[in-house]
Amino acid sequence: MLGGTLTHATSPEFTVVLNAQAGRGLAARKWPQLQAELLRRGLPFTLLTTATPEEARARVLALPPHAPIMTVGGEGTVSAILPALVGTGRPLAIIPLGSGNDFAGMLGLRAGDFGEALNRLAYAPRAVDVLEVQWLAGDGAGQRRYLLNGLGMGFDAQVNQAMKDTPARWPGLARYAWGAFATVRHLHLSSVSVELDGQPWYAGPSALCAVMNGTRYGGGFRISPHSDVRDGRLNVVASGPIGRLELLKLMAQVLAARHIGQPGVHAAQGRQVSVRWNEPIALHVDGEDAGKVTALSVKVHPKAVQLLNA
Repeated sequence: MLGGTLTHATSPEFTVVLNAQAGRGLAARKWPQLQAELLRRGLPFTLLTTATPEEARARVLALPPHAPIMTVGGEGTVSAILPALVGTGRPLAIIPLGSGNDFAGMLGLRAGDFGEALNRLAYAPRAVDVLEVQWLAGDGAGQRRYLLNGLGMGFDAQVNQAMKDTPARWPGLARYAWGAFATVRHLHLSSVSVELDGQPWYAGPSALCAVMNGTRYGGGFRISPHSDVRDGRLNVVASGPIGRLELLKLMAQVLAARHIGQPGVHAAQGRQVSVRWNEPIALHVDGEDAGKVTALSVKVHPKAVQLLNA
């Protein structure tokens, strides 16, 4: 519930985790404006700048339990410190200044709109689910990672890689659309086997498979429109056999969230999913390239993190 704007007298001191590289430097360019707004509102904070995600995570872990954290960057910034938040009681506020900002966008937070993001600190915290992925085979086999928004394998991960070649000034949605057109020429279907909650769910050729906590990726593509980050479930979406023109049509439907229920689109909910491919396949995790994988599993941790400005 709304309880009035937070001030120095009502707010504990935030630790601000600034990722200066986020959004191709957008976070660094916007930080002076955000800093001025924090000071104007009388919100106490300590700025934490680090050279690596590992250093940021270690420094947040060293903070007292329940110390509030504010990330300034994109989904990769949040993902990097999630291990220091899950199960610790440290609440999180998100200031979206990354490339896609999809999780924040799902919440109605726009990049650069500091006023709205900070106004929401007056609302009661909301507990949200977190996903945990384990690499079973492929690059990084054996590692685990928490994620807040989702991951994708196949075509959408290849698009994520192609987005690196787009102009920095383009918004995330335009960059994703360009990447999709550039990637579809090289469309390759691989065979996948998916188990959901221990039961066979889909097996066959596929262009992509996404496991989502949030609803969207790629700067606005609503791949999983029925996701609810507070329902204790993950959502999995996979394509069946599909050609180039069909895939482009599918991506247009995804943009409008009209693809669920269409022929060749498989979607379901569960608590744990295992995915195995017949060959190494491109992977992105919360919008960050994560090499290639042949097998992984994902499970949901219900209400694992408290969001302060959801």
